[in-house]
Amino acid sequence: MRRKRRPKHPRFDPDLGLSRVPLAGQLDLHGLTVAEAESAVRGFIDRSRRRQPGAVVLIITGKGKASAAGPVLRPAIQQLLKTKLSGYVEEWALDDSEGAFRVRVR
Repeated sequence: MRRKRRPKHPRFDPDLGLSRVPLAGQLDLHGLTVAEAESAVRGFIDRSRRRQPGAVVLIITGKGKASAAGPVLRPAIQQLLKTKLSGYVEEWALDDSEGAFRVRVR
């Protein structure tokens, strides 16, 4: 007797693009300094990967239009995802709004 395969839950299906996957959570960094934002992102990614490995989360940085010197948080968080958090992150991409990152945790 053959068992029926259960369809994969879209949140954990690595074959789906990040923009098509339901979000498991989000973190809004508006109003934080770079140091506060980096600390918040580290904790958020760590909690997310322990609760739901493979889940996709949204990290909202904003576009940086309110900053006199231009975007500050977005480049800092992008660098954090590329380097220090690369072992905890399966993949990431700038959201369509360009003011957030969609991140699939390991």
